[in-house]
Amino acid sequence: MIVDRLDGYIARNVLGAILVVQAVLLGLDLIITYIDDLNDIEGGYGALDVFLYLCMRLPWRFYQYAPVGVLIGALIGLGSMASANELTVMRASGRSLTRILWGVMKPIILVVVIVLTIAQFVSPQTEQFADAWRVQQKQGEGAMVTERGGWQREGDDFYSFGAIRSDNTVLDLTRYHFDNHNLQSVTSARLARWMDDHWQLEDVAVTHIDDKSTEVERLAVKRWDTRLTPQQLTRLLRDVETQSPSELWAYASFLKEQGLEASRPLLYFWQKMLLPLTMASLVLIAASFVFGPLRTVAAGTRVFYGVITGLIFKYVQDLLAPASIVFGFSPAWAVLVPTLVCGVVGLYFLRKTG
Repeated sequence: MIVDRLDGYIARNVLGAILVVQAVLLGLDLIITYIDDLNDIEGGYGALDVFLYLCMRLPWRFYQYAPVGVLIGALIGLGSMASANELTVMRASGRSLTRILWGVMKPIILVVVIVLTIAQFVSPQTEQFADAWRVQQKQGEGAMVTERGGWQREGDDFYSFGAIRSDNTVLDLTRYHFDNHNLQSVTSARLARWMDDHWQLEDVAVTHIDDKSTEVERLAVKRWDTRLTPQQLTRLLRDVETQSPSELWAYASFLKEQGLEASRPLLYFWQKMLLPLTMASLVLIAASFVFGPLRTVAAGTRVFYGVITGLIFKYVQDLLAPASIVFGFSPAWAVLVPTLVCGVVGLYFLRKTG
């Protein structure tokens, strides 16, 4: 019973510190981003709209700051107990370092569940809604979901998309049809509307190409049969990083079926799926700072080293991401390598303390 109470006490201290750190990080990010985004004010999109837009994006920001929040929160939570000699009393009374670490890991499990739930079910929807709402405030109803275009391959066809609107209308679509690496036709349409099971192209120009000449055919409407649905096109034109794990896996599978490179969606997929291991390794680093070589320094210094460690961790992952594409190794290793290094270093210093 006493052991359970100690676990609960450790968990409350660590979880409380994590929540405070997350609130501070989100607050600072909101203020800084708000000031920067005031430059986007135009038409019906005012200062209050900027604030509402940033509030809609808070779930995504919460997910982004979660690893750093866990690292600094664990440092502060354990550090405060160390400063009050509570950890010393626990160990003197026979409580092992492993048991203390288990007490720290318990709230981390809760944090991981919350963060993964947000990544799968909340932030993808809020990001898409926030982007559509922002553009609609600027341009009116039926505005574009995204302001950037994209390319996609499907078999022997290559497509160029200008944008997709919130009413499932694609703007500025161009289809390049190849046969044995020879360009056979180019189809351009001002827009394409989704008609439940197929697309309808409007204001179409089809250029037929052969060895001797080209012929242009103009049509008011034309049926376009494709596997690409509005959801897939929206996913294609949306920022890959904000998509849910299931969307990322489906997108990567689709790209592989088309013989295309899928490293980028797989990278973000593994970042989300390996988040429990990432947070556990960061907690081990935080615990090693408290029990290991930094146990005698001031709390502020430990937090400073924790922030530096979190930044290094993020930058190493960001550097390994393009390296996985260049050198051809699995994007999972771009996530696993810094995670495993943190875990091994943390365990090494903890073992030295006994």
